[in-house]
Amino acid sequence: MNLAYRDIRHNLGRFLLTCVGLGLLLGVVLAMIGIYRGLVVDALTIARAPAIDLWVVEANTRGPFAEASRIPGDIRESIARIAGVSAAGSITYQTVETEHMGDKLRLYVIGYEPTRPGGPPQIVQGRAIARSHHELVADAATGLVPGDRIRLGRTVFTVVGLTRHQVNSGGDPAVYATLADAQKLQFDLSPPAARVQQARGAGEASRDTVNAVVARLHPNASPDAVAETVRRWKHLAAITQEAQELILTRSLVDRARRQIGLFTSLLLVVSAVIIALIIYTMTMEKLKQIATLKLIGAPDRTIIGMIVQQALALGFIGFAIGATLIVNIKDYFPRRVVLEPDNVVILGSIVFAVCLLSSGLGVRAALKVDPATALGG
Repeated sequence: MNLAYRDIRHNLGRFLLTCVGLGLLLGVVLAMIGIYRGLVVDALTIARAPAIDLWVVEANTRGPFAEASRIPGDIRESIARIAGVSAAGSITYQTVETEHMGDKLRLYVIGYEPTRPGGPPQIVQGRAIARSHHELVADAATGLVPGDRIRLGRTVFTVVGLTRHQVNSGGDPAVYATLADAQKLQFDLSPPAARVQQARGAGEASRDTVNAVVARLHPNASPDAVAETVRRWKHLAAITQEAQELILTRSLVDRARRQIGLFTSLLLVVSAVIIALIIYTMTMEKLKQIATLKLIGAPDRTIIGMIVQQALALGFIGFAIGATLIVNIKDYFPRRVVLEPDNVVILGSIVFAVCLLSSGLGVRAALKVDPATALGG
């Protein structure tokens, strides 16, 4: 006869309710771990999308993500001629806010040259940009679909394709446009503002300005060596892909990453304390029954087995409820929630260890029970 099973079945409703409560708590812990990982992944997504090896930006800056960067677009040609570079492309980044179907829509506009590095990594629906003007490839998170028309600035664009999981570090979904359209959106002044500039005698600024030039290198080329060449002869800042990712994780999202990490750690500690209290309370409520078992001659291993099995059952069922809940609702969060298998396994191991330790407290209390208390009132 399994005493743990008998005891659980005797108080099944209460036990299941406790499991659900614990599952919700562990689900929150899993969600915070996923949000933490998602924040880092989002910060690196745009930087990794072009699949390049080198970023060339304005001198003495760490742009284009950590700082503002503006360089002439024709720099691309001189970068492409450097030994070790297989392809180079100009690229712009900007955040715009517009309206679509009566709702506010905040977008991260990426301008690129369709025949060069910098475009969307994958088209999941529709097609890539085929015309030189007025076409967009949008991230699916924008809610746009191929065929939709949307106004950006003074130009109406047509969505021709969709990509997926392309967002900036702030969570704004990306849209890809041709470089010429993106430059016009970023640098063209409205007619009243242009007239004011003319009245002031200010000449029209060149629109051939980009935020960065991205370069893809030959397999045997050293990114550090090419970067040093750019710094020495072109008087620009050159950042390798590895250094760019380091800037993003340790500078751009560092405070948010650390804050979420600290909050996740606190949740883990609180969860461990609550699990310990639940299991200890469950044991203390059965002290009279445990005394009765001792009185009729039940061995200690039977009592220990009952407490440990109940603790592990509570942890396992609660963890399964929490994990199932988060896996099914994570796609509805406003920001990406990334749950890696190793995160789930580590949290499950922590819950298992906490349940064992907590059952140890209960076992200690149970073994100290005097069988004579079973005869009391």
